[in-house]
Amino acid sequence: MTDRLAEIELFAGLSGEQLDWLAEAGVFKELADGEMIFQEGQVAEAFFVLLDGELVISKDVGGREEVLARHLGGGMEHQFTGELPLLTGGDYLASAVAVGSAQVMVYDKAAFFDMMERCPQVCRVLLPVLAMRINGMERQAGHSHMLQGLGMLAAGLAHELNNPAAASVRATGELRSALPDLEGAAMVWGELSAEPERRLVEQARSAHARREPQDALAAADAVDDVETWLDEHDLLGGKGDEFGVVLAEHGVSRAVLDELAAGVRPEALGPAVAYLAMALQAGALAEDAAEAGRRVVELVRRTASYTNLDRAPEREVDLREGLEATLALMAPRLRGISVRLDYGCVPSLKVFPGDLNQVWTNLIDNAVDAMAGAGELTISTRCEGGHAAVEIRDTGQGIPADVLPRVFQPFFTTKDVGKGTGLGLHLSMDIVTRRHGGTMEVTSVPGDTRFVVRLPLG
Repeated sequence: MTDRLAEIELFAGLSGEQLDWLAEAGVFKELADGEMIFQEGQVAEAFFVLLDGELVISKDVGGREEVLARHLGGGMEHQFTGELPLLTGGDYLASAVAVGSAQVMVYDKAAFFDMMERCPQVCRVLLPVLAMRINGMERQAGHSHMLQGLGMLAAGLAHELNNPAAASVRATGELRSALPDLEGAAMVWGELSAEPERRLVEQARSAHARREPQDALAAADAVDDVETWLDEHDLLGGKGDEFGVVLAEHGVSRAVLDELAAGVRPEALGPAVAYLAMALQAGALAEDAAEAGRRVVELVRRTASYTNLDRAPEREVDLREGLEATLALMAPRLRGISVRLDYGCVPSLKVFPGDLNQVWTNLIDNAVDAMAGAGELTISTRCEGGHAAVEIRDTGQGIPADVLPRVFQPFFTTKDVGKGTGLGLHLSMDIVTRRHGGTMEVTSVPGDTRFVVRLPLG
C-alpha cells in the first residue's frame, strides 16, 4: 500500500515515514459497480483517494441528476474527493458512485486533519485543486442561477401575457362580429336621420364613449332603468335587450335618453338608439383591444428592464426600476404574499443593473420560500450616509442564530437536498461587494428577517 500511495500525485514528495503513516491511517475499500461512497446532503465524514477505477460525481439540480465530474485517477484533480465539506464543516455537496469496480483509500475526518498536519506537502497540492473546484462550482452555480432566473422570467412573462392576450383575442373577435350590425345600423340611421338629429346622437356618443365604473348593485339598477325606458318606447326585443346593458355601462341614463327622444322624430328614434348602442359597444371593444396591447407593451418594457438586453452592461438607473421589474416578473411566485413598497428619496446610481436584478431575484425568492407562500414582503429604499440602502424584509420563520453567520459562505444552504446550491447568497454578496463596492448584511428573528444591500452613491 505504501508503494501504491507513492504513485498518487497528491502524495508526491512525501517521505517513506509519511507514506507508511498514510497506509496505516486509511482504510482500503473495494467498490462494486454502482456502489455509492457518499450521498448529497449526508454529513461529511471522510476523504477518499482513488487508487483504481472510476467515480462519477453528480448533483440533484431541480429534481434532475446532473453529472459534475468523472474521476478516473489520471490528473491530480481526479485523484481524490470529499475534501471541501470536511474543510467547511458541512454536508457532502454531491453524490459519488463507482462505475465498474474501483478501489479507494478512506480517511475519516480525524485522519484527514492529521494528514494536513503530518504531511504539509499535501496542502500545497490539495489547495490549488480545491480553489479550482470552488471556482468551477461557482461558475456552474452562476450559470444555473441565470438559467433559473430566465426560467422564472419566462414563466412569469407567459403568465402575465396570458390575460392581455386573451382579452385582445376576445375583444377583436367580438368587434369583428359586431361590425356588420354596426354597418347596417349606420346605413339605416343615415338614411332616416336629419343633420340636427345626427349631431344630437354624435354628441351623446362622444359624451359616453367610456364605460362608467359602478358597483354591482348600482350597475343592475342602471340596466333596469334603461330597459324600462326602452320598453316604454317599444324598443325592447331583438337587439334591444343587449342595448340596455351597453347603454347603462356607458352611463346613458333615462335623462339622456329623454333628451334624445325630444330631439329625434319618433320614426327615427329606434334606429338612433340602435346606432348609438352599437357604436358605443364597438368603441368599447376597440378600447379593450388597445388596452390589452398597452399591457403587452408594458410587460415587454419591464422584461427589457429586468434583463437589460437592450442596454449597456453598466449604466445609471433608478433602483426602483429593477425592483419593480423583478416583482412584476416574479408575480406568479408572489401569490398569497402581501407586498409593501416604501421608497425613499434615492438618486440614480451607476451600476450593473442586470447583475443587481439577480440579487433582487435571489433575495425575494428566498423570502418567499421562508414564508412558505403566505406573509408580508416589504421592500424599502433609503439613503444612509454615502450609500443607497435597499432593504428586503419578510415575515417568515427566520434564520436560526447559529446559522446566521454562515449564510453567505459558499455551498452553505438550509434548503432541502436538490432545492438549493448554497451559492445564491454567496454569489449575491459577490455581486454587491466585488462588482459594486457595496455591502450586504442580514438580521433575523422569527417573523422578521431583513437583508440590507448598501451601494455607494459616488
